[in-house]
Amino acid sequence: MTGFPHLTNAFLFDLDGTLTDTVYQHVLAWKEALDEEGIALSVWRIHRKIGMSGGLFTNMLLRETGLAIDQDLLDRLRHRHSQAYKRLAAGVVPLPGARDLLDTLTELGLPWAIATSGRMETARPALEKLGVDPARAAVITRDEVEYAKPDPDLFLAAAARIGVDVTSAFVVGDSIWDMIAAKRARALGIGLLSGGYGREELERSGALRVYEDPADMLKHLDEVGGRR
Repeated sequence: MTGFPHLTNAFLFDLDGTLTDTVYQHVLAWKEALDEEGIALSVWRIHRKIGMSGGLFTNMLLRETGLAIDQDLLDRLRHRHSQAYKRLAAGVVPLPGARDLLDTLTELGLPWAIATSGRMETARPALEKLGVDPARAAVITRDEVEYAKPDPDLFLAAAARIGVDVTSAFVVGDSIWDMIAAKRARALGIGLLSGGYGREELERSGALRVYEDPADMLKHLDEVGGRR
């Protein structure tokens, strides 16, 4: 069939738990920050919120504790989390296949970007381990949008940065918040199990396909239009 324009697939990646094995460092960093403020909260409750914007994350966690929320406390928690994460970042590594996946997309001429709910101060160590230079690659952080996940702003900004229609893009993420944001952006979602969420949770949140990690996604790249 001729006469129809070819739509180039694009891939918009979350960072933590999707390309880098950093979910649990963030969990422990938030746990430390909360403990330092005398706020007792179970680790599993913290994990269930990883992937949202930091502001919404802390609002929800504090609401679960029944504590009064004020901006000074939120600012202190964010600062304590950032400092704790910097200490834990030495153990950050890319997830299996992450670098190969990005390299393959580049070789195929398929545009990609990274969109993270983290701010650059916490995203930079993971990007460095991944070998991604934000001065040369398309990287959108929380600093650049009004709202982060589960709002679609990060993925809309990432699509605009690489000059593609978001409706022709795949959002690749490890959390339900990524999949909800993808749906709200009208993009197709690809879920990865590498952040700790289950297959059924990701599928219920809108994931079209679910793979174990970037290496598994790379093996099945043809299933999601990963071709010239």
